[in-house]
Amino acid sequence: IKPRFLDSEPLREADEDFVSDVNLSASMTEEEREEIQQELAKLEEEIGTLRQVLSSKEKQHAELKQKLGITPLSELKTNFSRGWHDMQSSVAYKKTSETLSTAGQRTSAAFSTLGSTITRKIGDMRNSPSFRSFEEKVENTVSTIKTKVGGTGSGGSFEDVLSSAAHASSQDTPTNNLMDSSGRQC
Repeated sequence: IKPRFLDSEPLREADEDFVSDVNLSASMTEEEREEIQQELAKLEEEIGTLRQVLSSKEKQHAELKQKLGITPLSELKTNFSRGWHDMQSSVAYKKTSETLSTAGQRTSAAFSTLGSTITRKIGDMRNSPSFRSFEEKVENTVSTIKTKVGGTGSGGSFEDVLSSAAHASSQDTPTNNLMDSSGRQC
């Protein structure tokens, strides 16, 4: 067994207590030793008494909370609410909130500007000669198709033509009503 003083680890609290016990025991008289042990016993007794008092106070505390209807859940809610309020009133929260609000306002303004620009561009496009030419060609094509299918050849506006084309496609076409020789639908 290697001696303790050759250990490479620093002294721990238990080692320090051991060393101090050895030093005190050697230089202490029997009377001093007895006096210290009595003081130690008295402190241990006081500690025990304080533990009993604390336990009694904790029991009384729990009973009073129960009488007031304070449950652990309600305490948790209260603590959470208090913490949330404290956080909201902090400088960091206020600065972050202001920054996010400003960013939201700027984003909203940007989207509003973008929407206005798109609306204006679509209006410009509808009024352009290219679109007018395209619109006329579609109207003429639809009118021609209506005439060939048996409709009235009334041209009308682009919206009227689209509406009538949609209406015509939603109705049954003549090919859907064909019957075979036995009278059954094909």
